[in-house]
Amino acid sequence: MGLNAGHGRAGSLPSGTAAVHTAVGFAQQAEKLSYQTTQNNEHPDAVAVEAQFVTPQDPVIVTADGNRLPTVPLEQAHKLNILRDELNGESPKEVIDQVTTPAAAADDGPASHANGEAAQKSDSSLRRSMPPTNTHPLFPPLPLYGPPSLLRDIQCWTFRFTSFFLSAAFLGVIVLGALFTSIPRVCYNAWQRMTFRNPDLKRPFYEEELKRKNLRREQAKCWKRRKSQDQRTPDQESTQGNEGFIPTEGGPDPAICDVGYYARRVGLDIEEFQVQTEDGFIIDLWHVYDPREYTGLDDQERSNRGPELFTGDNRRRLKDPSQKRKFPVLLMHGLLQSSGAYCVNDDDSLAFYLCKSGYDVWLGNNRCGFHPKHALLDYSDPRMWAWNIRQMGVFDLSALVSRVLFETGFEKIGLICHSQGTTQTFVALAKEQRPELGEKLTVFCALAPAAYAGPLIGKMYFKFMRVISPNLFRVMFGIHAFIPLMMTMHSILPANLYGWLGYTVFSFLFDWTDTRWDRDLRDRMFQFAPVYVSAESMRWWLGRECFAKHKCILSTKEEWHNEEREDGTDGPLAETASQLRDHHKKSKGATAWYNEQVCPFALWVAGNDCLVDGQKLLRRFERGREPNVKVVHTKVIPEYEHLDVIWAMDAVDQIFQEVREVLWKTCNVRDLCRTPKDCEDVVAWIPGKVEADNDDAEQSSSDSA
Repeated sequence: MGLNAGHGRAGSLPSGTAAVHTAVGFAQQAEKLSYQTTQNNEHPDAVAVEAQFVTPQDPVIVTADGNRLPTVPLEQAHKLNILRDELNGESPKEVIDQVTTPAAAADDGPASHANGEAAQKSDSSLRRSMPPTNTHPLFPPLPLYGPPSLLRDIQCWTFRFTSFFLSAAFLGVIVLGALFTSIPRVCYNAWQRMTFRNPDLKRPFYEEELKRKNLRREQAKCWKRRKSQDQRTPDQESTQGNEGFIPTEGGPDPAICDVGYYARRVGLDIEEFQVQTEDGFIIDLWHVYDPREYTGLDDQERSNRGPELFTGDNRRRLKDPSQKRKFPVLLMHGLLQSSGAYCVNDDDSLAFYLCKSGYDVWLGNNRCGFHPKHALLDYSDPRMWAWNIRQMGVFDLSALVSRVLFETGFEKIGLICHSQGTTQTFVALAKEQRPELGEKLTVFCALAPAAYAGPLIGKMYFKFMRVISPNLFRVMFGIHAFIPLMMTMHSILPANLYGWLGYTVFSFLFDWTDTRWDRDLRDRMFQFAPVYVSAESMRWWLGRECFAKHKCILSTKEEWHNEEREDGTDGPLAETASQLRDHHKKSKGATAWYNEQVCPFALWVAGNDCLVDGQKLLRRFERGREPNVKVVHTKVIPEYEHLDVIWAMDAVDQIFQEVREVLWKTCNVRDLCRTPKDCEDVVAWIPGKVEADNDDAEQSSSDSA
């Protein structure tokens, strides 16, 4: 449907009262979405001039000086653009001929066109021009916070005041609960030791733990001798035995939050890049490299390149330009973590293992992290925190992939994610979100994939967060960072105390243990968690509207229940489902999350994971619900818990070696890249051989069981 008669043909300028009304409407709408108020012509560069749609569901606000502000509700973004276009005498780009809102239909009669006042004409045109603003039920609109004002400041301080005390009380209850439930275990261990028995003998890798602990002690002694002599000793070389990777840090582990320090302990190093997302957030990207063959970039080269993605000439820098390049791999972390979680197990850390195997490893971090940064906004601005898992996938992941492609010069990279990292990737790749991102990836390796909720979501403390209303959730947890007191405790508590407390609390919350970890490194593991996340993000996970309600990230509860009934389940529904199976066979792909742009998937599922249900996701692929997804590898490790996939002492044998091979077999430029260690006999994966690959994946899964 075109514009009404009051606006004439496309391209004509509005005149008279209609033009004034349009100008006033645009100014008011721009004021609502601007960075700062523009009264008395103050801050002219901060005014909102356009809503730029990164995806049909993700409008970001562009200010007069070219900066970006985070996403706003769809109707507000469309209204700004439509008023701007009408003011410029253009047909609104957002006009959709086939769709009108009920309000537009009501105003569509001849009398409305012929006799309405100019203001009514403008409003009617705006309503008819407005595209549909329906959002996915799992991703409801985020709240809209305007520029700073007295009223908004009062609102923010009220929420910060109430949330400080209420969230601190909630955290106190959780900590007390964790300490109380740990009493039986502490008493049991104390009794065992008092009776001259060692409770640790039951740990599955106890002997290996002792061996590694003694090795680290010897390395610390060697490092001390080296520092005292100011030279490398033969003992230090032989103790490392690390194929020429010479550590530049050593000694007793101080358990600090510094990935570069732990990289240098194993003969590698890390450089930090600043990446700007399309909605203005500045996020951290860490590059793990071998200092023997790579020259680090200076601060200017590692700074953010602005919000535009997948642009600019690619660059790479090797000390020997004739040497073949390493294939790039991006790693993404889980909920409340940073990518430092991939760097805490010395040489058996996934990041360091892949780097020494011959990959170019990059560690991505989501928005805010340890140091919340935005091109315009500061910590106290609620717009800094108006985001959830969709923005992490659509904006953060895309920006990180874009920067890695730019820095390495490749057309595609491999992607490895754990837990929440898999969630944001599953969301970003969906056909309604940003499916073109799949064309930039050779494979998506999902560790403990988080698409369906596990039984843990029914625990009392999670239920409490689900039953309270969204408004009460904001009163309790605020509209800024989620329980920032946790980060304050991180900064003031001694590392060993914080590590022990962090493990105790998170073990209580998420129902996993350190049974398969190297316990001597446990304090180190918790130096990289938690990080700053938004209260809105946690409300998406645990509130009454989204994941906790539907127990799935991309299907409502009704949708995936219907799919399971159609596919057949154990119990009384099986016979009915069997009868309906043929009827629904052709339509199984109708509820698919992904289109043909999606990259191949490889999945490693923890069989003893109470937090997420990875096996339900595997069944979705096995039953043909995702006809466009090519699953190149699956494995279920029955005894593994949620964090074992990255921290277990046998994770190298169970998972990392397979990840290394999957990355290489799906690499699209094998002839241009250095062959990774022990991958000489890995056969390239051919996309056409879908059935054979699926058979191999099923065999891998059955072998692991």
